[in-house]
Amino acid sequence: MPSIRIREAAQLLGVSDDTVRRWVDNGALAATTDDSGRKVIAGDVLAEFARSNANPPHDPVGGGSSARNRFVGLVTKVVVDKVMAQVEMQCGPFTVVSLMSADAVRELQLEPGSLAVAVVKATTVIVETPGGTS
Repeated sequence: MPSIRIREAAQLLGVSDDTVRRWVDNGALAATTDDSGRKVIAGDVLAEFARSNANPPHDPVGGGSSARNRFVGLVTKVVVDKVMAQVEMQCGPFTVVSLMSADAVRELQLEPGSLAVAVVKATTVIVETPGGTS
């Protein structure tokens, strides 16, 4: 099981090092000490903590859907030609890019600053690891 240092955990969770240290100090997040005397968090412990403490922003659409990957964010860029459009959104720390018809952009009134939800339903998801080989 990989051990993750406090700084790396903070980056993965999108919070400060101090926030992770507070969670460890108050018992909300279990940590151990590595051979160098640094506090580390077991990978499976951090994964469960991230999953159970995820607080996505309010979904303004709010209806039922079979798609589980919903990213609330702000439209940051819209490029439209006669037929197609490219819409970029900032969803937390992630940029999501969608290609759609120019008609859809007009119907949804998408423009920079618009609140929107990117819904992803994919049959193929590629997972990579650092330094992994295939």
